[in-house]
Amino acid sequence: MARNSLRGWTTALSPRGSGYSISPHLTRNSRCAAGFATGPRCALAVTEPRTRRTREVQWTRGFKTDVKVGGSGLEPPSFAFAFDIDGVLLHVAKPIPGATDVLKFLNEYNIPFILLTNGGGKHETERVRDLSDKLGVQLSTDNFVQSHTPFQELLEGPDSLRDKTVLVTGSDYEKCRAIFKEYGFRNVITPADIYAADPTIFPFQPAASSPYQSQPLPKPLYNKPSLDRDSLPSYLKVDAIFVLNDPRDWALDIQVITDLLLSHAGYLGTYSPLNGTGEGGQAGWQQDGQPQLYFSNADLLWSAGYHLPRLGQGAFQAALAGLWRRITTGGDGEGGAELQRESIGKPFAETYRFAERVLGAHRREVLKAMGGGIHHSHGKERGDGGPMAPAGKELRRVYMIGDNPESDIAGANGYASPEGTEWVSVLVRTGVWSEGRSGGKLEGRFQPKAVVDDVTAAVKWALKREGWAGRGKGGEDLR
Repeated sequence: MARNSLRGWTTALSPRGSGYSISPHLTRNSRCAAGFATGPRCALAVTEPRTRRTREVQWTRGFKTDVKVGGSGLEPPSFAFAFDIDGVLLHVAKPIPGATDVLKFLNEYNIPFILLTNGGGKHETERVRDLSDKLGVQLSTDNFVQSHTPFQELLEGPDSLRDKTVLVTGSDYEKCRAIFKEYGFRNVITPADIYAADPTIFPFQPAASSPYQSQPLPKPLYNKPSLDRDSLPSYLKVDAIFVLNDPRDWALDIQVITDLLLSHAGYLGTYSPLNGTGEGGQAGWQQDGQPQLYFSNADLLWSAGYHLPRLGQGAFQAALAGLWRRITTGGDGEGGAELQRESIGKPFAETYRFAERVLGAHRREVLKAMGGGIHHSHGKERGDGGPMAPAGKELRRVYMIGDNPESDIAGANGYASPEGTEWVSVLVRTGVWSEGRSGGKLEGRFQPKAVVDDVTAAVKWALKREGWAGRGKGGEDLR
């Protein structure tokens, strides 16, 4: 059976409004985003799933042509920035000191940047509007990518999910539904809908009232004691499962998702006759047309209002994967099947490839708005004396400014740009990571090129490395 996937996308940006299009691609890769905790590095790992088929992905993203050019009149340099949000630009809902000035400075000097976050739970337009208000800087969806933005791609192609029934979950069921409806998915249900249709599916008191707002299901739930294939079209069939952001009720969500992964072809209330019957690691598990499971990020921890990091969506994913392995363990208690799922967002290479294309397109649009002319330069391309890149020169370096070694830093370090663009990782101390909780020295893929106090210091370090100088509107020198 054909599967939709976002694994291994290739990106091709073209002016097509503000939408995206896709033809998905699956691989059988298995990668690990090792967790770290308060104290020694946590042994818990969030593992990227193995998937079963290979299909090509083609991304397109449109960009507005009414690009605003900074007052400096300088052409965009051949370097750019990618900023995480939580712990880098914002702490809870307040700007981290210097964040607003940094973004204004970059806009003034036409230095491209993108906000690249594993956060989610709001539509892109709402999130950008909210960020613009909080940071005091006019932002655009054209250089903003959050964790579940790529799910829009599954609306297109021969295996489009546009008219299929999809289950969504996250911090707020109704908001998750609204996001997917606005994306273009037409049949969207939540665990609350299922619970309302048959409360016996979850025989416990609801954890909270707000997540349990519900709407009627498009079809009834299957309730026969055995599998009656002839009657199946009359019952609810779920074609895909999406986790948009950090779920609030793990118990209900895990119960419903597990039921679907054990079902025959996504008919909730059935049990696949193939479960546990095959050979090899999967032994028939998730081999009977069950819905594909998608996670929008694998962050185990994130920086919130509490003084210590909090569990994120990656923790929910790890809990579900651990439970699945236990459920699928044989009678001898050994083994167990790997949970097959798709994870996107940082640290996966596809996210960085997409961000690189967004930055490149943004830079070209600024050059186009400036008439393609070569403007006076205030610096050099590098600190080694090389000349600044002329107009039209491709993007050479991107500085990834993040607070999480597992996602921001590991992703930038591990990304091999097909365009030859160098990604340079910079870790700040204002978020989830700190020396006292890192479990020792950062090594390997978790080791950044630089560790600095905050986003201002990060941008200063990058500008110095580039040999770039300039002053803002008020005469302030960020360097």
